[in-house]
Amino acid sequence: MNILLIGATGTLGTAVRSALAERGHQLFTVGRTGGDLRYDIADPEQVTALYEAADAAARAAGGPLDAVVSTAGDVPYKPVARMTAADYTAAFQGKVLSQLELVRQGVPRVAERGSFTLISGVLTREPILSGSAASMANGAVEAFVRAAAIEIAPQRVNAVSPTLFTESVPDYGDFFPGVRPVDLADVAQAYVRSVEGGHTGRIYEPA
Repeated sequence: MNILLIGATGTLGTAVRSALAERGHQLFTVGRTGGDLRYDIADPEQVTALYEAADAAARAAGGPLDAVVSTAGDVPYKPVARMTAADYTAAFQGKVLSQLELVRQGVPRVAERGSFTLISGVLTREPILSGSAASMANGAVEAFVRAAAIEIAPQRVNAVSPTLFTESVPDYGDFFPGVRPVDLADVAQAYVRSVEGGHTGRIYEPA
């Protein structure tokens, strides 16, 4: 498959890239400062430009885009009392609208039976202190996935909702007391399942 991978140079993106490449897929990597294509998906106009570039790259590789995979999304972490309206807007822009635009603009660009895989996260169901913006954003992404799935068929859309990565416990474990971590390799396999499987409207929770 020809796969557009957003956030390919990040911690999760690197693991997903390896997992998909091992399956023989052609990857076009995207990042703000690294990757084959340099775009900021938080800007809808840059999403448009990204799809134009990705479509050309996929055609040069012998086919349309078959899948779009997102492993990135930015949200601020602050106590509710210190959050501002701008902070919540930034969370929506950085993790929700950016991924919604990948689907909205991608529907006419991706193969008829292609797929989109977005990222949400454990804070939808297991909130932490200072994580209200992330919980909001993750919940919005998951609600969108379920709604979009019934409209874009036969194209598919799913989300992966990982918990704390085992590899990140030394840096972030104190923020997730009592939360069982999951290996990056297991999260990456959830992306493989979404891309290669047949489900739509599914929220994968690797554990």
